[in-house]
Amino acid sequence: MNDELTNTRNFLQAISDAIHFFIQDNVPSNWATLVQILAKFVVFAGLIYLVDLVVKLIINSVFKLLYDNDKHPVMKSIYVAKITNSFAHIIAVLFASFSVDSFFYGRHPKSFIFLERMIGLAIVFVVAGMLYRSLSAFRNYFIIQQDFYKIIALNAVSQTVKIFGIFVASVVAISVIFGISGSAILGSLGAITAVLVLVFRDTILGFITGIHVATSKNLKVGDWIGIPKYNLEGNILDINLLTTKIQNFDKTISTIPTYDLLTTEIKNIQVMSESNTRRIKRSIIFNINSFKFIDVEELEKLLKINLITDYLLEKKTEMTEARQNMPNAELVINGRQLTNIGVFREYVFNYLKNSPHIDQSGTLMVRQLENTPHGMPLEIYCFTNDSTWVTYEGIQADIFDHLLVASKEFDLEIIQIAKIS
Repeated sequence: MNDELTNTRNFLQAISDAIHFFIQDNVPSNWATLVQILAKFVVFAGLIYLVDLVVKLIINSVFKLLYDNDKHPVMKSIYVAKITNSFAHIIAVLFASFSVDSFFYGRHPKSFIFLERMIGLAIVFVVAGMLYRSLSAFRNYFIIQQDFYKIIALNAVSQTVKIFGIFVASVVAISVIFGISGSAILGSLGAITAVLVLVFRDTILGFITGIHVATSKNLKVGDWIGIPKYNLEGNILDINLLTTKIQNFDKTISTIPTYDLLTTEIKNIQVMSESNTRRIKRSIIFNINSFKFIDVEELEKLLKINLITDYLLEKKTEMTEARQNMPNAELVINGRQLTNIGVFREYVFNYLKNSPHIDQSGTLMVRQLENTPHGMPLEIYCFTNDSTWVTYEGIQADIFDHLLVASKEFDLEIIQIAKIS
């Protein structure tokens, strides 16, 4: 091994000598030194590029043979992130560090010092770039595995590492360029530590939020969410260290601070979408003055409505039996009676129970809410068996179209329609 290194050094020195003496013999003396340095630099850069190209070609050729998602996802992640290129760059700059002395030994000391520092700077950037691409490779791997929760965690970690890496690389680069120690640079930064903490406040909060989201598995990219604080509802496009992008249903893009995912109420509606059910929670408000008892004539009329025929017959029998021995049975208010709002409530319930578009396994109820100055709200609470937005709106509209008109058969007066809650 030592013999091979010695032979390589001798070969490089021979090339350097050939360039040196050729220019010395053919270029005027006042230009010779400058031309020698430039020519050696061009040849030196060409050799580095050649080494980088050859190593890159060999490594990428091997990885292309293993470019398969199912069998070798790690290999594909590394290849897509171009870590192989960074490895080739490292080999090239190490070759440069090894050969710079052979090219510029003894004859051009100032150029040697300059190139030595530039090579050191190149090593810093190449190593930093390789670490940056390594984080991308991890992300690519989890994308292939479709592990979206770990992607969120990795986004937070990787962006934090990138920021810290840029800081460290900058300190090392300054140390290499100016030939001063890193401790001296770090010492001078002590006075602005408080400022740095203030600047990176959102970064720290975003990092903590990313870890929380990944570990709790409450949210992921693609989820349909609602944020009451901002009156937003849409799909998550991206969660990164500082901001979260949400595509609203009107195709606009909203951006919120990522730490809001930890400090703000978030409604994850994706669960509803995945279960293919969606809630209907909507009220019809009736005029209380239109409420009344149902007399015999009206009862006979309502018995013809199929959805409540059995119910009314059962109630009619119960009321007849209860009033047989009752004093003042001729008064409607005495004993058990049916009201038009109560019968309508039973009608609505049976209508929903017989609807093919309502999920019968979910909660289903028709209830009276507290009276308001506008009237009494009758709330319909149930779940559709299709969560697709357009289909859901069609089902809901059909239900309320029918109920709004059907209420007239019960002599009920509608005041207004409440908003969806």
